[in-house]
Amino acid sequence: MSDSPYTVSDVMTHTVVAVGRDASFKEIVELIDQWKVSALPVLEGEGRVVGVVSEADLLPKEEFRGRVPADQDQYQARDRHGRLSDLAKAAAVTAGELMSSPAVTVHADASLAEAARIMARRRVKRLPVVDAIGLLQGVVSRSDLLKVFLRSAEEIADEVRRTVIAQLPPAQAVTVTVADGVVTLGGALHDTALVPVLARAVRAVEGVVDIRLALVRP
Repeated sequence: MSDSPYTVSDVMTHTVVAVGRDASFKEIVELIDQWKVSALPVLEGEGRVVGVVSEADLLPKEEFRGRVPADQDQYQARDRHGRLSDLAKAAAVTAGELMSSPAVTVHADASLAEAARIMARRRVKRLPVVDAIGLLQGVVSRSDLLKVFLRSAEEIADEVRRTVIAQLPPAQAVTVTVADGVVTLGGALHDTALVPVLARAVRAVEGVVDIRLALVRP
């Protein structure tokens, strides 16, 4: 992977299991169990993502067991966000009926921060990664976004030195050490006005957990 900022394409899973609109309830459950995922993209045509069916979409089948409405019209009941209600999903039997649509997706060139914000805001664990016309390219999950924190101390320190410290004015003597993702900046910094800028730039490096300042003014 390259220097910061990382994008979704750096961490996403390229091999993706997906289903079509006509996939049965049981088939979806079997795939989720087999592939150990929490959701499946629903595709049509040449691979355009039209929705996502998740564990949350499947659970109403058990939650409302014995309480599915007899009136077929109630199957199409929707909540204030336009999604099928949980009670309606309890009566659904195919991916097309179960899926949440339109799908919440992200582009491969989006930053990891952007993907994390989408996941948090929409309360989803996985995002289909699509191209400009909506064709599936991969999937990015919460665990994928955390991969940057697996970077070694040496890799993080090297990037901080090359992309941050090397940009400081001449005659600075700032040292960089990294332990457990925490970057410690030591040594001498002539211009203390640079401290906030320096700290902000180091925090922007992927894999940095926190920053400690042990700088002195010569």
